[in-house]
Amino acid sequence: MNIYFVCTGNTCRSPMAAAILAHKNIKGIAVKSAGVYAGEGEPISHYAQMTLVQKQIFAAHASSQVNEVDLEWADIILTMTTRHKQLLVQGYSEYMSKIYTLNEYIFGQAEDVMDPYGGDLSIYEQTYVQLAAAIDQLVIKLQKEV
Repeated sequence: MNIYFVCTGNTCRSPMAAAILAHKNIKGIAVKSAGVYAGEGEPISHYAQMTLVQKQIFAAHASSQVNEVDLEWADIILTMTTRHKQLLVQGYSEYMSKIYTLNEYIFGQAEDVMDPYGGDLSIYEQTYVQLAAAIDQLVIKLQKEV
């Protein structure tokens, strides 16, 4: 199962989500992340990295923009917000059937994942808590489907 996490700049939420899921080291699950407006090759944000390290999750990351190769690769495309989903559906309608917000896919509701960009470490930690809880539920859902 190939999971593609998407946010805005691919330096905060989507790389954190990808790192959290990859850290679980679940056989048969591959993870990538990208941003709808990402620059290429940017590092994960400092506070996102610090938050992950505090949880003993280590992630080598360089940002990338959403691209058709990875959209094709993905079995499920999980966005952080409804706006990200809308942008992907508008630009890549052929993949519409596999594009969801993270919370929509797991919980059936389109609640956005909080954007920590520009916030302090505590904001990134709050985003981590939200992502970690959602990804725990994602793992349960994926294991039921396999």
